[in-house]
Amino acid sequence: MQRQIFTEEHDAFRETVRAFLAKEVLPHYEQWEQDGIVSRDAWLAAGRAGLLGLAVPEEYGGGGSDDFRYSAVLAEEFTRAGAAGLAVGLHNDIIGPYLTGLATDEQKRRWLPGFCSGETITAIAMTEPGAPTSRASAPPPRTRATTGFSTAPRPSSPTASSPTW
Repeated sequence: MQRQIFTEEHDAFRETVRAFLAKEVLPHYEQWEQDGIVSRDAWLAAGRAGLLGLAVPEEYGGGGSDDFRYSAVLAEEFTRAGAAGLAVGLHNDIIGPYLTGLATDEQKRRWLPGFCSGETITAIAMTEPGAPTSRASAPPPRTRATTGFSTAPRPSSPTASSPTW
């Protein structure tokens, strides 16, 4: 069955993504996995290929498109290639909207051009209200015991006080 949600423009973008993966990612991916880090050159190449900042306004170097099907193409092709380590979806679809929607104009001018070019590599960290803010205050790990689950002893920490649960 042929899908009908993509246009010829999406198909052309898909070919761009496949060419990028074949040239800039797949030959190096195994080494990145061993090193535990993706080459900065790959991010710069993704920016040159137009794969970063798809929804960022053009004035900041982005694609200026709110058509999420381009993100779907990226996700499909990176998944097909088995190359999730670049985290382009996180960069474009999670962090990008925070920057475009919540940043001041000055912050946008400062951060979005690098976001789109690959010079700025983003990451995100989140927590929930009331959640522990450090490993020392986190609940102890659970271990499997013959009678069910039990709490494993917490390693002692000279700087952390014992939390009350």
